[in-house]
Amino acid sequence: MRRVSVVVVDDAPIWRAGFRQALAAEADIAVVAELADGATALAWLATATQIPDVAVVSWQSDALELTRQLRQLQPHMGVVLLSEHSADRYVLAALQAGAADFRAKEVLPGTLATVIRRVARGEYVINTLVQRPAVASGLLATFRALPDEAAVWRPLSEREIAVLEHIAAGADSADIARALGISVQTVKNHISAILRKLSLNDRTQAVIMALRSGWIAAPEGDAHGTHDDCRA
Repeated sequence: MRRVSVVVVDDAPIWRAGFRQALAAEADIAVVAELADGATALAWLATATQIPDVAVVSWQSDALELTRQLRQLQPHMGVVLLSEHSADRYVLAALQAGAADFRAKEVLPGTLATVIRRVARGEYVINTLVQRPAVASGLLATFRALPDEAAVWRPLSEREIAVLEHIAAGADSADIARALGISVQTVKNHISAILRKLSLNDRTQAVIMALRSGWIAAPEGDAHGTHDDCRA
């Protein structure tokens, strides 16, 4: 059984120990490092022999910057941000930084373990929070500020567009791989290429930019309602 490797970043030793203890009962999850801050985390990753699947990062002064740098340096590593605050502006900031999920710091151990597994599979659990009106309007304002010429400068391939269409419909990497008849790793490679071409941090941003630019149509069903809210 392959174990999901996790690095925990928190400035409080007691919280770091708590996360390790909370996840110790999960046979398929291994905490491989506990680090105090973003600088220490980046220095550790620079010499790590194997990059963890997921980083669990507590909301502290450099949490958002660390998230952005992790998404740029290690696009296949998901980031779960934990915070004592749940206001929409914190969710929006986490989305824009590229976090794969945003949870209250008091999250139950079982829920955190489930989130870690989903993020390790390439899911962006945080996408469900786009339904919050303030988050949706904030994202739309961000993308309205992007230059329209970006699509002309860096067009996406037909396969990359197909991947975005499936993401917009709520599919995870495994679903996309089955639908397109390709491997999960190839799907992740396409997503990395999309984000690199568009100079974005995460797939939610890419989907909204694609909808705004008319590259893909809004999906039907629940996802349609979510993205319509974002485009209103």
